[in-house]
Amino acid sequence: MWWMADGHHDWKTPNLPLVPGEPLWVFGYGSLMWNPGFPHLERQPAVLHGYHRRFCVLSHRYRGTPERPGLVLGLDRGGSCRGIAFKVAPEHVPEVVAYLWDREMVTGVYRPSLKQIRLPSGPVTACCFLADRRHRQYCGALDHDQTVAMIRTGIGRSGPNRDYLLNTVEHLRELGIRDGALFALAKKVAEVTEPVA
Repeated sequence: MWWMADGHHDWKTPNLPLVPGEPLWVFGYGSLMWNPGFPHLERQPAVLHGYHRRFCVLSHRYRGTPERPGLVLGLDRGGSCRGIAFKVAPEHVPEVVAYLWDREMVTGVYRPSLKQIRLPSGPVTACCFLADRRHRQYCGALDHDQTVAMIRTGIGRSGPNRDYLLNTVEHLRELGIRDGALFALAKKVAEVTEPVA
């Protein structure tokens, strides 16, 4: 993490400690897995230990509103997460990092970090977007029923929050990635066919 002179987190400026001329691995755990949007040399299944995929970030725009927030995914502490890792060629690293900041760091709710992940071929270091527990959009204290209720009612610019969850689960199944907690959440949310008004 990096900090400005006044002590505030500088989340608008990409500042990962990257080695010039080296490739970059990027770990995807949500929509990056099936829609990376950047050039890459290869993609591999990967596991990140110490963090898990969770609906722990409030959405006030794309999947909810300030009056009725939705929830989107973050990497929260504990457990492990199966995802997809993308290897970016050295010549594309600057443009890919800039793209990822534009895509993921709109409000600074994520904390970009270099973490070790495990590929079938062995461990590598990858850029991971972790949920920042100190950010005002972090909502890790929600219980299961609160999470279900918010996902059922959230609607934003990109559509119903419910669709975001069900789409994520469908893509995880297509990729052969099992996430028991997310699958159980989707089953519970899908018990209501339409979002609650």
